[in-house]
Amino acid sequence: MLAACLLTGSTLLAAGACGVSTGETTAGGEPGVVAAIYPLQWLTEQVAGPDAKVTGLTAPGVEPHDLELGAHQVAELEDATLTVYIKGVQPAVDEAVGEDHAFDAATAVKTIPAGDHADEGEEAHDQEVSYDPHLWLDPSRLATVATALGDRLAAADPSHAQGYRDRAARTAATLGALDQEFAKGLTTCASRTMVTAHEAFGYLADRYHLKQIGITLDPETEPSPARLDEVARLARAEKVTTIFTESLVSPKVAEVLANEVGAKTAALDPLESKPSGDYLSAMRANLATLRTALGCT
Repeated sequence: MLAACLLTGSTLLAAGACGVSTGETTAGGEPGVVAAIYPLQWLTEQVAGPDAKVTGLTAPGVEPHDLELGAHQVAELEDATLTVYIKGVQPAVDEAVGEDHAFDAATAVKTIPAGDHADEGEEAHDQEVSYDPHLWLDPSRLATVATALGDRLAAADPSHAQGYRDRAARTAATLGALDQEFAKGLTTCASRTMVTAHEAFGYLADRYHLKQIGITLDPETEPSPARLDEVARLARAEKVTTIFTESLVSPKVAEVLANEVGAKTAALDPLESKPSGDYLSAMRANLATLRTALGCT
């Protein structure tokens, strides 16, 4: 089960002009922006540049779904000019943010439905949204978020509006180029089926015409025997040669499944926590892993 928030922000800032809270500036005079998870922190840093101070809410190596907010973090959310988050990833953040000074990245893109294993005996996914929240794994959608974030920061800090919008445009172009790398790299593959530790890669599959089979809906849920049997059957039918694991999720279940169907394992990074490099390098590493595992030419 996903961890519940221990503390909530009960005294959130009032809304300011343009429907965006003016919040509090930092000691250096810049607006303070809080990004809930690593991909949004990376994106916000690109768009904010030197004009705002960006703080990440989730520490590296922490499973973001497990985040519980202490008093200091609640205060950060209360004081922020803007909080950048995705509703449905972190219940603690969903409860603490105030809509008047928050930007939900999921509102900027077309979302896809969340998976449903309930009919196979798996415990229901503990989230309050019906869509898959892992939108950052599609660079084209993240480019759309970059543009919307530039506009939102420009509204919150009009004196630096052009800088935010210019950096947002450059970031969107960079993500567009990454999208083309994925499209080209995954065009001709022997297989188009990914068996993943949990269903984090739905947007990537949707964008590049792949099929995702998730062992579980979320990293906190143990798959039922019925679900494991079903995934094994599908993996054999699809002639899957690789079962994908993740850095923040125990690989044991995936390794057992791989052994059962005669496949190997390889790691895909869902980028829920900071990688060794940055968003771009981690996504390119994912592309290289996919090309090898799927037999792309």
